[in-house]
Parts: sequence; C-alpha cells; structure tokens
Amino acid sequence: MTRELLHLENISLQYEGASAPTLNGLTITVNEGDRILLSGSNGSGKTTLFRIITGLLKKSSGSIRAYGKNVETEKDFYELRTKTGLLFQNPEDQLFCATVEEDLAFGPFNLGWSREKVKTAVKEILEKLEIPGYEKRISSKLSGGEKRLVSLASVLVMQPEVLLLDEPSSGLDDLHLAKLEKILAAWTGTLVMICHEKDFSSKICSSEMRLSSGKILSL
Repeated sequence: MTRELLHLENISLQYEGASAPTLNGLTITVNEGDRILLSGSNGSGKTTLFRIITGLLKKSSGSIRAYGKNVETEKDFYELRTKTGLLFQNPEDQLFCATVEEDLAFGPFNLGWSREKVKTAVKEILEKLEIPGYEKRISSKLSGGEKRLVSLASVLVMQPEVLLLDEPSSGLDDLHLAKLEKILAAWTGTLVMICHEKDFSSKICSSEMRLSSGKILSL
C-alpha cells in the first residue's frame, strides 16, 4: 500500500493587493517514492506552494496533512520541517552563517542532535556530495555552484523524507550540474522539484504535475 506523506486540500492564497488568488482551491498529494516535477509558468504559484507546505506562508483557506497528522499550529509545522527539506531558489537565503560547517550544523542543532552526531553528519554529507574538507570554508566566498551544493547539503544533512527543490539547477555550470544530477539521481527519498530545464528534470523526476490557474493539473 502506498504511504501518503503530504496532502493539501483546497488550498487558497491571495496576496494583499492582488486582483486574483495565486492558489485557488489547489489539491495535491505526495506519496512515498514520488519524484514529481512541479511545472507551470512564471508567477503561477509554485514557490508559494512550497512556502505554504513548510509554513513560511500562511494559507487563506484549506487544510494540510503531513505524515498522517493534520498540520495547523506552528508546532505542527516545526515537526513537518524536521521531515521535509526545502531548498530555496537562491542559495543566499539558505546560507547565513560564517562557515560551511556552521551552516550545515544549524538545522541539526535545532533538532536537538548532540555535538558529536552533528559533527559526524556534517562530515558524512560533505563526503557524499563529493565536497569533503569544506567545513572551514567561508560560505559567502564560495562560487555559485559550490553555494548550491552546500545549500543542498544543509537540507540533506537533516535526513528528510521529502525534498522540495526550487530550481536547484539554476545558474549551474556543466561541472556542478553533473554533480547535482548524480546526487539527486542517487537519492532514494521522495522529492518534488520546480525546474524549467527539461533535460535535467527528465533525469530526476518520473511524473509531472502542472500548476495552472491556481490548481494542480496531473499530466
């Protein structure tokens, strides 16, 4: 039996001053093992949807169920975020500490992990992403491609069940794009990805859902 991880029902959101809702009765289900490409035109609400799922934006109406529980309070969203990792479109929004080690340790420490467990997890994820020895690198001085990989590492280090990836391949050179493809292709968890690069997304995702007029259209 397929295990449901996330279910959003009749989600609506209209930004203040907007003439129409960005999301309008949207319903989506993400099951264990899904690898979904979330497509749609610019401004169709894809990033808004990710932010609603993780509690960074408050929906106008509708309901959210995650990992078998209704999600309503900030405590509920905190628990959801321990299992659902969001990779922001801009790495600058993800990396805000002085060093790579501090950026990667921030999330696990907030989850209550011990110092020794965090240190081991940081080392292991950097090795897995083939960027070992980056612990003491200054985050702000990394190249664009390096920032993208370190941003992903800061999400993966928390061992999420679901990845929400907002344009992960944007602006990457061929070397870092190949690295990212290898990492995501090998990752065995569930993911939903916003991506406009069809060649890249076709290698990572096995299904597609299109956001149009504030609703999800299965393709």
